[in-house]
Amino acid sequence: MTVTKSRFPAVLALLTIACAPAGAATVWHNINGYTSSTDGIVRFSVLVIDDAGRVVATGENGLLDDYADAERIDGQGRSLLPGLIDAHAHVAGLGFLKTSLDLTGTPSVEDAVAAIRQYAADKPTVRWITGRGWNQVLWPVQAFPTAAQIDAVVADRPVWLRRIDGHAGWANSKALALAGIDDDTPDPVGGKILRDNNGHATGVLIDRAMDLVSAQVPQPNKAESRAAIKAAVDTLLAEGITGVHDAGINIANAEIYMSMADDGELGLRIYAMTGGAGEVLDAIGKPIHAYGNDHLEIASVKLYTDGALGSRGAAMIEPYSDDPENRGLPFWTQEELNAMVEKANGMGFQVGIHAIGDLGNRMALDAFARAQDGKPSPLRNRIEHSQIVTLDDIPRFAELGIVASMQATHATSDKNMAEDRVGPDRILGGYAWRRMLDAGVVLANGSDFPVELSNPFHGLYASVTRQGRDGEPDGGWYADQALTRAEALHSFTLASAHAARQDDRLGSLEPGKWADFIIIDRDYFTIPAAEIDDIVVLETWVGGEQAYTREGRTE
Repeated sequence: MTVTKSRFPAVLALLTIACAPAGAATVWHNINGYTSSTDGIVRFSVLVIDDAGRVVATGENGLLDDYADAERIDGQGRSLLPGLIDAHAHVAGLGFLKTSLDLTGTPSVEDAVAAIRQYAADKPTVRWITGRGWNQVLWPVQAFPTAAQIDAVVADRPVWLRRIDGHAGWANSKALALAGIDDDTPDPVGGKILRDNNGHATGVLIDRAMDLVSAQVPQPNKAESRAAIKAAVDTLLAEGITGVHDAGINIANAEIYMSMADDGELGLRIYAMTGGAGEVLDAIGKPIHAYGNDHLEIASVKLYTDGALGSRGAAMIEPYSDDPENRGLPFWTQEELNAMVEKANGMGFQVGIHAIGDLGNRMALDAFARAQDGKPSPLRNRIEHSQIVTLDDIPRFAELGIVASMQATHATSDKNMAEDRVGPDRILGGYAWRRMLDAGVVLANGSDFPVELSNPFHGLYASVTRQGRDGEPDGGWYADQALTRAEALHSFTLASAHAARQDDRLGSLEPGKWADFIIIDRDYFTIPAAEIDDIVVLETWVGGEQAYTREGRTE
């Protein structure tokens, strides 16, 4: 299938949604059901679903008499929640991580190098050794690694390993040479080639400097990409995720998604953002809504203002507290960012802007204020991460109707270094979920997998406890910014659906909406908070059809 500028708009005439519920086909009873709603959490013991896969009603046992002829399923008293929606993630990235070198959690640079050595020995025919997951903040000596450390174990093949956040890369000398990087190579705009005290390139590239190496890495073919996406989908369904906002796809991804939807292989709902406002956006041309029985939408554009906090690429108004000569790396001028936002919005696409630093967030807000004439837009533009925000800028999110698409596990992963980076004053606007909610901001939650683990119950746990999975720190990190359990569930369901303009049909188990739900092994609302991250998904249902059941599950 070849994508042209006319291929994507042509499908719009084919899109239909079954809006009128048919007669009740299935009644779930004896369930401990919860759903977010516009009026808060609703409890129920009976769920009625029509033969099109939409919710007819929820309620108590009295409903059973109204649907006496429908098929009945005994929920055996199990807890039932709406399907969880990850509002910011990278589906293909999760799939490919399963086949590349995964350095997530390596406790030292020596352990990382040992893993590289072992992977190279296990994969002697792999031409490029690629992977992801290293994080120098976790190492005893929190220094960036070097090419020489990889060269000591793999010198004959190029090695290219992205940092856990995807905003820095670690290369060996072979990869640097293939990319044409030497001591005299200038830093690209929005990127940085790290150098030692003698001016020699160390092997670590920040943000847009990574493109120099990435351009040399052989790209996966469509079959490999489809297999990776399929593997990721299977993983997500098993974790209770029924919808994902895929933050930055290319044309090949779009083709694969449409093909999988056509073939009935897209087992969950994808809300995709094009990678940038350039050729991918131009090729698609018009937003695609509710494709493949409402399993796929391509209706948003992913832009960037800056890099990440861990690599000090996040753009800051004032210098980093632990690096006084560094303010981070804005990717664009304000004028360039404004133009991209106005182009995408003008074509009918929502825009989601990656912004980590307080300057990055302010640039995003300023671009939206210009494109929206200072008032909210029906496109519901959003800022992805919204990580470090000045206290003065938090109310601007609500004033402009900007969704804060945040990831709870970023706070618990970053807590060991975030305050070092920005100091005790700026951290008050960092990972500030409660301040956002109190200001009237819609807060959508996600994981940014594979930057973090994809399991949404880790995010729910982090939202409620502000603790790592080790239970640290006692009482929670800046615990005054924690969410209630109801708010956390809302952020992973109805608020995420709102962020994709899908809350009329997704995000809650209300009449007329798709019957996307999960059965879990314990009661999310009554168990100790320390157990939330241990919740196990027993079944996942999408559109009233079973998409996953746990192996060994017995009725």
